[in-house]
Amino acid sequence: MLTTLRDAWKIPELRKKMIFTMLMLGVVRLGAAIPVPFMNKEIIRSIFSSNQGSILQFLDMMAGGTFSDFSIFAANIYPYITASIIIQLLTIAIPRLEELAKEGEEGRKKINRITRYSSVLLAIITASGYTFGLFRSALETTNPLQNVIVILSMVAGTTFLMWIGELITEKGIGNGISLLIFIGIIAKLPSDFIAKIRLVQVGQVSVISIIIYLVIMLLTVAFVVALQEGERKIPVQYAKRVVGRKMYGGQNTHIPIKVLMAGVIPVIFASSLLSLPQTVSLFWSGGVSSWITKYLTPQGTVGLIIYLILNVILIIFFTYFYTAIQFNTVEYSKNLQQHGGFIPGIRPGKPTSDYLQKVVNRITLVGGVSLAILASLPILISRIMGMQVNFSGTAVIIVVGVVLETVKQIESQMLMRHYKGFLK
Repeated sequence: MLTTLRDAWKIPELRKKMIFTMLMLGVVRLGAAIPVPFMNKEIIRSIFSSNQGSILQFLDMMAGGTFSDFSIFAANIYPYITASIIIQLLTIAIPRLEELAKEGEEGRKKINRITRYSSVLLAIITASGYTFGLFRSALETTNPLQNVIVILSMVAGTTFLMWIGELITEKGIGNGISLLIFIGIIAKLPSDFIAKIRLVQVGQVSVISIIIYLVIMLLTVAFVVALQEGERKIPVQYAKRVVGRKMYGGQNTHIPIKVLMAGVIPVIFASSLLSLPQTVSLFWSGGVSSWITKYLTPQGTVGLIIYLILNVILIIFFTYFYTAIQFNTVEYSKNLQQHGGFIPGIRPGKPTSDYLQKVVNRITLVGGVSLAILASLPILISRIMGMQVNFSGTAVIIVVGVVLETVKQIESQMLMRHYKGFLK
């Protein structure tokens, strides 16, 4: 990876993209220090300290500390992610959206516009919920205009992050939204590491528990790398054909089908959806909050089981969903047939698409189940060990997955410029 980055740095165009990406991420971290006006930060910190082990800690870790500091990025990029999930699921259910998705670039632009508007609406709802619900006691406004300023500050922060993410995707390196989540998780690591050392020093956590946790995280990293790199190679042959006096075709190649085509998107989407009921429970006290905490969050005994089951189901679902979007077996079969290619032992046309679909379904199941286990196992182990873990398996998968995807994008751009790099 380091060799790839070093070689990419030598290419002026890639170097500009890498510098642009780093500058944009730097701007995001600077913006994370801008506080929302008319909010008492001490009261917010006390709310966080009294809710150790709750969803607040997870949301703060994913937001890079902007939630506990209640900066203008407190709502983070998650309204945009939630809007993306809703719009993409509605694309299947609503014929008009399905037509837009099939219209190519123009249709995609319209869907992106709808997603942006939906993101702003969700950001307003999220900001209002945080301000007038969860952190109502920290609000220090005296008139309605100041209330509007508080909401607009957070909505503007989310909109700015959405814009930065799209800029990085367009002009930088990697997926902008994934990189924003990545930088948030990484920014929170030093403080979490220091907190763990202090817990060991005061005797609240044993050294053995820390060592076991680190070993689990390292094994998770290794397994995520294996999943991201794993692929099934389906052999393909091209028929020989004579054009004039020259013979074309006759080559043997393969179709590389990745075990995890969807990358880290299923984990991001699943964690976003599962955090919704937990976040809602923070806005109410009494029976509703207790029921949600008991049955839908890892804090409850029954809730832990339900949470893990839902986590597995959602990750597998989104793995299949995004794989189907990225790899259309019918179109692939048609293109293969048009260029004179065929899979040995399989007839061209529908039999080829059926065979590809069968292989993709089996591989996707392996990838989805493995991803779900990786995301759920650290939560279960930390519960058994009785140790509060903010940097969970979900965070590890996201960090490692984003790094691998970004490096692969750099490699592909190097190859497009006929630069071999370290590839062999």
